[in-house]
Amino acid sequence: MEKKYSIAIDGPAGAGKSTIAKALAKELGYYYVDTGAIYRTVAYFLDLLGISPKDVDGVERYIDELTVGIEYDEDGRQHMIMNGMDVTEEIRTQDISQKASLVSAHKVVRDMLLDMQRDVARHNNVIMDGRDIGTVVLPKATVKIFLTASAEVRAKRRTDELLSKGQKVSYEQTLKDIKQRDYQDSNRPIAPLKQAKDAVLLDTSELDIDGVIAQMKRIVAEKIGL
Repeated sequence: MEKKYSIAIDGPAGAGKSTIAKALAKELGYYYVDTGAIYRTVAYFLDLLGISPKDVDGVERYIDELTVGIEYDEDGRQHMIMNGMDVTEEIRTQDISQKASLVSAHKVVRDMLLDMQRDVARHNNVIMDGRDIGTVVLPKATVKIFLTASAEVRAKRRTDELLSKGQKVSYEQTLKDIKQRDYQDSNRPIAPLKQAKDAVLLDTSELDIDGVIAQMKRIVAEKIGL
């Protein structure tokens, strides 16, 4: 079977992982797997049921009623399918983002989704981003990159993104949310956010998108020879 390459991109919320990973996947002709969207889908499902992401019993009781699927459109855009419904747009709110962080700390949720994520990588060349891709999901990834930026820069980027989508947000609240998310992701007992020992650190605070993509391509070329 032809060798498959996997690129794992980890980093805190708002570091630009999804934007960069999508652009890089398009250039390389790889599948892009947004694992954050997968956990957002779980959080959205529980939210519709009125289950708190901190309710361990509630999560364990209802998780078996959820089926999560990934589909790609003609442009290579990832769509999240929840029990047969496309919820790609519905999961993109700050509230669901915060709840996804809490939901992802549950072992039952991570176990449910782990094989699904690994299976995609087994059969395709992929770029996968998240919090624990290089440390837990794909520990043997061909390339590992830890993408980060200062909390202030990430908050500004996220505020601009949400405002462009017509959502009412403030920089101050977004910065507070970013710092809270960082704390949650870094201190959860299961698969916390941390840089893999063999990951390349890339700080994007002073770089625009083109600059980041150029750096990413350089790192990938050194590892894979593309």
